[in-house]
Amino acid sequence: MAATTATRQMTAGALVVRALERHRVEIVFGIPGTHNLPIYAALPGSGIRHVTPRHEQGAGYAADGYARASGRPGVVVATTGPGVLNAATAAAQAWSDSVPLLLLAPGMPLHHPAASTGYLHEMLDQRLALSGVVERAVRVESHADLSRELADAFASFAGRRPRARYIEVPLDLLAVEDPCAPLVAPTLAPRAPAAEAVTAAADTLSGARRPLVVAGGGSHRAAGELAELLDRGVPVMTTTNGKGVVDEHHPLALGARLPTAAGRRLVQEADVLLVVGSDLGQSDHWSTLEADGFVIRVDIDAAQAHGNIPAGLALVSDAAVTLRLVLEQLDPGAPAPDPAWIERRAAADAETTELGRPWAGVATALEAVLGPGDVVTADNAMVAYNGLLAPLRLDAGSRFLFPAGFGTLGYALPAAIGAKLARPDHRVVAVHGDGGIMFTLPELATAAELGLPLPVVVSLNGGYGEIRREMMAQGMAPLAVDLGAPDLPAAARALGGHGEALGGPDELAAALEAAFQRPGPTVITVPEA
Repeated sequence: MAATTATRQMTAGALVVRALERHRVEIVFGIPGTHNLPIYAALPGSGIRHVTPRHEQGAGYAADGYARASGRPGVVVATTGPGVLNAATAAAQAWSDSVPLLLLAPGMPLHHPAASTGYLHEMLDQRLALSGVVERAVRVESHADLSRELADAFASFAGRRPRARYIEVPLDLLAVEDPCAPLVAPTLAPRAPAAEAVTAAADTLSGARRPLVVAGGGSHRAAGELAELLDRGVPVMTTTNGKGVVDEHHPLALGARLPTAAGRRLVQEADVLLVVGSDLGQSDHWSTLEADGFVIRVDIDAAQAHGNIPAGLALVSDAAVTLRLVLEQLDPGAPAPDPAWIERRAAADAETTELGRPWAGVATALEAVLGPGDVVTADNAMVAYNGLLAPLRLDAGSRFLFPAGFGTLGYALPAAIGAKLARPDHRVVAVHGDGGIMFTLPELATAAELGLPLPVVVSLNGGYGEIRREMMAQGMAPLAVDLGAPDLPAAARALGGHGEALGGPDELAAALEAAFQRPGPTVITVPEA
């Protein structure tokens, strides 16, 4: 299955660390507890940096942000019971957005009785609880099992659709020495699609008058190929997770407009729709998505070939490899795109502008201070999905990290910590609503301890604005959605950071520039227009 190192006696805790080293893991996010100490005993001297968030959910979101920004797996070490359950929400978010995240935790001892004994952190079935939120949840019972499962996880991250995984090690096994060596996941070359399928895709695209690419989260490694399609006159729209894969200032880059009616019309009216690395999930388009034209799907996961919109032609392979082969056969003299259809971008622009009007100043300020490779982490807040998702134009290579599928709150701040650790030479900004930031506010202390220059923009609307809006739309009197506004800048200072309350978004660009120059996080509150 894989190469090994020389076999020697080591605890299962040491085996975990050695395996992470062999798989080139550089950072682990976690919180030590009574039952996971054998892992922590092996970390010093390993070369792996450990980051301690203030809550395991924060650890999971930070690992998620690190994975999305770096393209490498994020790793979380939790402890039994409440520790691993705290991280479960973040693991579910990573699973839903196809993020490579490995959650490691101890479990009850090897021969722990099925009946409750009152053991510390005891659960009825810890592995079973995690099995509902990750791709694979396994409890190992030997050093050899542990080594195989770790290798399989990293092989899956590299060669298949990446999803969250959970490995549980009995707490007594963690401390037991056994002769074993960490297996290393094999290097998998990207599988090439069938030659006849490539030719069919190229011929179909060459004859299109209204072609459209929808690029999802699985397309980021194909950024160069997508840019070439743009330059050849093929418009590219992205999903939420695909945002930033192409330069959104390009005249044919349609941005993340799937949630708009105009964007969905463009998809429906395309005569050839090329979907790259996306399941076209409902959380991307907020409504029914239809396609009247011929549909080509490119995805590493065969199960996605016909999900939501069935493919007329499916190429199950790596996105970059596939698009490069298609580009090599694309007719350079293909018909020019239909001008009338391309002009409909104006309608999409108008709808996007109206949707994001209350937060237009935030988008303008972010565009003014961000450049290629910079990162915006966004919470599941109105300022993000209405104000920034489509209106904010990012340069190629930038990332917009958003908890799309599972739709959690509290994501942006800890994800920004992970993203900044992954891209220390780039600017990272977290964007929250005043309701969601309270879920993970203590992670300001983590960012302060790490000295990360991290602006945290908070849009103030007095609570859970989206739910308030939905209640009112249904004729309900708002209930439990209007929250008292704490002094968030003061809270940031109390947790070791900085804080500033702005009078309006016109002050935001200057505040962001100042925050990038300070060590530690800066909470910047902005009243909603």
